[in-house]
Amino acid sequence: MSGSGSGSRRRLELVVKNRLASYLIWQSMHSSIIFICLLSICSPHYPFGAFILLSSSQLLFSAALSFMASPHPNLHRRISLSLSLSLLFAPAAALSLSSLSPRLGFRGFLLGSLFAFHYVFNRRWLLRFPIIQRSPFFSFKMGLPSAAARAFKLSIVAFVFSGIFFHLVPLPFNSSPPTTSFFSDQITSFAATFALFLSWEFSHHLHSVLHTKRSIFAPPKGSAAAETNPSEHLLSALEDTNPTSLLRYLAYLDLCMVCENNVDNWRRAGFFEETGETYKRVIAVCLKPLEHLATKLGDGLGNSVDKATQLSNQLLPPTEARPDLKNVEELHNFQLYAWCSRTVASLTACSRKEDKFGVAQLSGSNVAVVSTLLSCLLAVENFMGKKTNLQSPNQMLGPAGIKWATVNSGRVDVAAGKRRSGPVNSKAYAIADVLKTSIYQIVSAFQDEMLAGAKASLLDKDWVTSGKPLFGTREMLTQKLRLFLDFRAT
Repeated sequence: MSGSGSGSRRRLELVVKNRLASYLIWQSMHSSIIFICLLSICSPHYPFGAFILLSSSQLLFSAALSFMASPHPNLHRRISLSLSLSLLFAPAAALSLSSLSPRLGFRGFLLGSLFAFHYVFNRRWLLRFPIIQRSPFFSFKMGLPSAAARAFKLSIVAFVFSGIFFHLVPLPFNSSPPTTSFFSDQITSFAATFALFLSWEFSHHLHSVLHTKRSIFAPPKGSAAAETNPSEHLLSALEDTNPTSLLRYLAYLDLCMVCENNVDNWRRAGFFEETGETYKRVIAVCLKPLEHLATKLGDGLGNSVDKATQLSNQLLPPTEARPDLKNVEELHNFQLYAWCSRTVASLTACSRKEDKFGVAQLSGSNVAVVSTLLSCLLAVENFMGKKTNLQSPNQMLGPAGIKWATVNSGRVDVAAGKRRSGPVNSKAYAIADVLKTSIYQIVSAFQDEMLAGAKASLLDKDWVTSGKPLFGTREMLTQKLRLFLDFRAT
């Protein structure tokens, strides 16, 4: 068993190593073409050593990019990146431009520092996985125009910025050349700047395309491992790797696509094996990030059932931005929450027809999934400013005798109103939409069972946890579930 586990870990490590090797090889091709064109335009008499120096600087940049990129948002990582990228990008740029002219070396150092600031400020080190997975060649081709346009804009800004800096700061090598030489130097400088930024933008785009491509964590179909334990590689990547690693995110992406699509039915069927252990492990690794989000939002804003905490939050000054600062990084991890929510919803919905042994219901996974999704949704809505209030049973009667409650009291605090105008609330809205869609998917699959349970007053017993929820109370979760059952949750 240990030999099988070590072999699985070695295969998982090769996934990222092979992608890095492919990236370094392919980036050398487009950067070589760009630099050859640059040298031929600037001067056809540049020695071969200039090309080697340009290629070496590009390799330094690509290695730094691979080292710094991450799919997980982290505030501390962003602060360290600010210094690290400046120390790595600036020498790469200085090395590149010094091969054309020693006078351009210091200009390259400034350009590298400017690019590093832009890279960190716009969170471009964060790997963003595309919604639709296409072939790498098609994805790379489609992103070339936008990468070229961004490189051109950055070149203009960097050229003007470095020109002003050289004009204001006296430097030993900042002598005033003749007029003809001055204009030719400026043209050469802008061409070199654009070529450098273009190569960097293409490298960044290629890195994103290759590292966000789906990887299949499964043995070959028809092999002995596929017949005995088709989920071993996937579960090993989900449980035994660093939670913030690229490998873990690729495993979540693969799991989501298996559960949502009908391409690999044999892999999804392996989750519903007779013992139920595989199904429980899959549900557990998907619920863990959602539980973390609900807990963090509840701790940051105060659980709505905690009146003392809620009152203290209401007494905060209107300009207080403490909830945003504490939870902004959590909301930026939207992709992971979306995968987890969609995965558990698809598995729960599929279990109604594909779970021959009833492991989803008997293991209590259905209750855990619905309760976690509802708690997480209530926590996100509370962060957005919606006040969750319990109502009396007489106020909850709806069509066909179904009870429902309005969770929005119409009161929105000032801080929440300020959040609506910023990017943080857009992330919260996106997460809330995914959670609502996931809950509706489960409700649509089990509508008959839930309606029967609601009439018999057993809805909370069958679908809501008997313990204390992650956020809110059992009554809140039950009322929210009734809204979904009546298709009134918006």
